[in-house]
Amino acid sequence: MKTIKNNATKIALLILILIGINFLSSFLVWRFDLTKNKRYTLSEASKNTVETANQVIIIDVLLSGNLPSEFKRLQTETKQLLEEFTTVNNKIRVNYINPLDNNNSKQQNIQSLQELGLTPASVTVEEGNSMSREVVFPWALVNMGEKTVKVSLLQNTLGSNSEQRINNSVQQLEYAFADAFKQLTITEKKKIAILKGNGEIQDKYLIDFLINLRNYYQLGEFNLDSLKNNPKQVLENLNRFDATIIAKPTERFSENEKYILDQFVMNGGKTLWMVDEVVADLDSLQNENFSSFAYPQDLNLDDILFRYGVRINKTLIQDLISSPVTVTDQNGEIPINWFYSPMVSPTNNHPINKGVNVVKLEFANGIDTLPNAIDKTILLQSSPQSKEVGVPRAYSLDEFDTQQDIATFNDGNKTLGVLLEGNFTSAFKNRIKPFKIDGNKENVGSKNKMIVISDGDIVNYNYVNKKPLINGVDKWTKQVYGNKDFLINSVNYLLDEDGLINIRSKEIALSFLNKEKVYQQKTTWKLINIGLPIVLIVLFGMLFNYFKKKKYTV
Repeated sequence: MKTIKNNATKIALLILILIGINFLSSFLVWRFDLTKNKRYTLSEASKNTVETANQVIIIDVLLSGNLPSEFKRLQTETKQLLEEFTTVNNKIRVNYINPLDNNNSKQQNIQSLQELGLTPASVTVEEGNSMSREVVFPWALVNMGEKTVKVSLLQNTLGSNSEQRINNSVQQLEYAFADAFKQLTITEKKKIAILKGNGEIQDKYLIDFLINLRNYYQLGEFNLDSLKNNPKQVLENLNRFDATIIAKPTERFSENEKYILDQFVMNGGKTLWMVDEVVADLDSLQNENFSSFAYPQDLNLDDILFRYGVRINKTLIQDLISSPVTVTDQNGEIPINWFYSPMVSPTNNHPINKGVNVVKLEFANGIDTLPNAIDKTILLQSSPQSKEVGVPRAYSLDEFDTQQDIATFNDGNKTLGVLLEGNFTSAFKNRIKPFKIDGNKENVGSKNKMIVISDGDIVNYNYVNKKPLINGVDKWTKQVYGNKDFLINSVNYLLDEDGLINIRSKEIALSFLNKEKVYQQKTTWKLINIGLPIVLIVLFGMLFNYFKKKKYTV
């Protein structure tokens, strides 16, 4: 009797201990990331974006339903990542929605989602010798209050297969959501000046870029010529901004304007230069001969950029890897070769261009990097099958209609975009200054950054042949160009202080099953997975009965 009582006490004590452990574990959560590349461990920068959010954040993930195997993997990785974010802030709520599963027809659903700017992905599903096409919406909507940020879960890159796309996408998932949280929770926005007054690109070609920038920054037009008789005041006004964007100027900069820009850089201001050194435009081909003339233009910026470490050549780049132009004839619209429109594959050597799709340029110039103390990172370059041609020169729509000598496209990679980082020296050092200012600086006090791109039309990514793209997709190449992502990343890197954009450098390698082996061996593995457990259970039962009889049979 005493033994039974002692056993009952021990069992009751054990139950109480288990209840206590469960109760305590509800308050204490331990998560261990045993993966080699720590892909389930959030960076401190990511955590900081959501830790201070005091409102409920609702995330609607549209990647749901009957998905191809690769997209199921992306769905799983998305779920696991969002679980990590919910451990940082319990105000995050996640819903998984099949956007095509409602009372409307599939086509109606697709159209309504496209109108919201959610571009579908057309996926080829292979099973043995059979193939089918599925439409998937790899998007998430992150909502806080009345604000909504669209998050693309799929990173498309030209030439990549489904598995490569998914792998690239998983690598960028953490940044994609952290960036969305930043847009929703940011309170103090830095200021960017959009330079005007020197014949910059028209606003309609710039507007989409600026709309996206407004999610992060305060924007304001700034005219360097606003106070001709008081350049000191213009400089003081410009120094109130954190960065300036110079988009395809076509008119010469005066010495006063150059000095203002130079001192802005010396005071730590960041600069995104998108500059053409050659006058050439598709609009100029709208004449009887469909031809025009390219010639150098003098923006009076050569000396200032030279001092910073780059020279934009007065040349044009022709690249065999290029996008066509559209010509209308009696048969309708047709594409023709146009080697002046390079499709540049970013080098993936920096957080700015990591995982970014091809960038479309138009009449780009070559860039030389010059030896000085500034660190230079090549962000954009032409393909090895490109060449640099001089100007002045004639160009026409039928220039590349005839058979081209491929052997002449052998100049190798030509630099088209470069990041400069370091302690810049004033372009006006040891020179007579255009006007006097108090506290003139000839060297940057601390490390500064700027990006120089030799094509002003890089910002004109929603238009091809001056015509707007439908849903951002090029009719002939079927690409959504990566210009916007590249430019947004560029500005974010220039003004990034919390290191958030560095998450884009995170390396994650996923392992995928061999589809051909899966199809060929699926019957074998089904038998093993289903039949082997049954055989083991039967064998265990037979052995159990055998030893039981042997033990208890007299």
